[in-house]
Amino acid sequence: MTDMPDALTRSLSPECDDGRHVKKQRRASIATAPSPPKTPPLGPQQTDAAPRLISQGAFEPDQHFYPRVLNAQIHPLVQGFFSLDNDRIIARYTHLNPKVKPECLKKLLSYQPTHFQWAGSDLFSVTTASGQRQMIVIETNSCPSGQKSMPLLSETNEQGGYRLVIESAFREQLSKAQADLGGLAVIYDKNVMESSGYAAVLADVAQEDVWLVEWNTHDPDPHVKWLDDGILYVRSSNTTDDEPQWHPIRACFRYLTQKPWNRFPLCTKTVVMNDIISCLAGGRNKMMAARAYDFYNAELRGTGLAIRTPETINNVTMGEISLWIKSMGGHAVLKVPYSNAGQGVYTITNKTELDNFFKEDHHYDKFIVQSLVGNASWSSVTRNGQYYHVGTIPNKKNNTFVSDFRVMVAGSSQGFRPICIYGRKARLPLAGTLDPGGKKDRQMDTWDMLGTNLSVKLPDGGWTTDTSRLILMDRKDFNQLGLGIDDLIDAYIQTVLSVIAIDRMSVRLMENGTFDYQLFRSLNPDDALLNEIKEANGDF
Repeated sequence: MTDMPDALTRSLSPECDDGRHVKKQRRASIATAPSPPKTPPLGPQQTDAAPRLISQGAFEPDQHFYPRVLNAQIHPLVQGFFSLDNDRIIARYTHLNPKVKPECLKKLLSYQPTHFQWAGSDLFSVTTASGQRQMIVIETNSCPSGQKSMPLLSETNEQGGYRLVIESAFREQLSKAQADLGGLAVIYDKNVMESSGYAAVLADVAQEDVWLVEWNTHDPDPHVKWLDDGILYVRSSNTTDDEPQWHPIRACFRYLTQKPWNRFPLCTKTVVMNDIISCLAGGRNKMMAARAYDFYNAELRGTGLAIRTPETINNVTMGEISLWIKSMGGHAVLKVPYSNAGQGVYTITNKTELDNFFKEDHHYDKFIVQSLVGNASWSSVTRNGQYYHVGTIPNKKNNTFVSDFRVMVAGSSQGFRPICIYGRKARLPLAGTLDPGGKKDRQMDTWDMLGTNLSVKLPDGGWTTDTSRLILMDRKDFNQLGLGIDDLIDAYIQTVLSVIAIDRMSVRLMENGTFDYQLFRSLNPDDALLNEIKEANGDF
């Protein structure tokens, strides 16, 4: 009798039969699971999908929402928040914060953005040593994701937040376009689920076909181009002789998230939402966002309002990093200012994590050092004290997980309105203490305890999503967050303040309709970034 194969022998062994071997393997895989990649590859990324026209009536919910979301029931508390208009939000917030004048907050919520109409902020729910809970802004994104993760507020509106963004913010921008200039397009570089959803809704609202086109950074043969006249063109090859045709676009809904400034010029005849300047001024540039928050907080002094953020040090060179981390008690977060989707973020709590950061090749010259929000015994020490994660409600194993909170808003002539909300949690529970010398903690990567982003960059340049850590605003998931309606109101107001700050920075940088290169360079002196901007704009 021949020997059985090893795999079959293992499958019949008593250890496998009772499941202990499988459980042991599963625990090992969790403990050693690699963290998400930190720095995206910079090589060419070929666009595979050909441009396609999206027609009216093409919206299918199962194509634009996660399967979990399709069957989810919105949590009553979240629905109650979305039922509040800005006047009721103002009344509630000023009642709890009597230093804030209602007329001041009304002016802010009625603000009409010039460049930054569509945004989403990521926030942490934190507490201080004295037990004061509050929301703090971690970053604010232009062209944010979120629609596919939001349960419908009304079953009769199957297009949900997609339609709110198009009908409010984008339709106003569309009205500024020259009607006979060309067609409409949605340009994206990731998240085709949401990008195609916006294209389908735009086709319904505009009552015309909409181009859906992928355009990756460093694509060697893109289906999109800009001409010197400032008009965007989309290429198609659906003619009988297979000769490509270039179609002019009068208005573009932009879902470019990776270095959008190296493909889209700052001044265009084609109407673009959001304008590229909103990304450079803070929407995809954490360095400038921190500047914008500081400047706007100075203007808000005396109003009782402020954008709350971790302590942030800008324009840090490689040689200065260790000094700044030491000043924060040895715990900090290092960020590549222009990366997003969880890339280019490094949590530093020990020498090994810092050494690993220094070993990587970094494309940019300057970095951000930010105070780390951890547990009570291992958060950064800052001039304003320490923030600690509130985290999720403990599960049945008494484990608390770090969680964050995305609030998407749209701004128009009617002011701001919340569009959608979702949460995310870290992969591993939050540890009470860190002991770098202990055997257990040598295997622990603090990113797995603190990193919440669901997007993962693959080695081939593609993306995948870890939806197992997604927290929906439904009856099942929302209670994990331990948040109340006043927390949602606070998060909304913090988001609006951060968006206004970035929009005002955008206005200042585009004063008189031209890019103030000297001002930008003085605020953000990074030659690698400036060279990327020149790829789409030439010399200034």
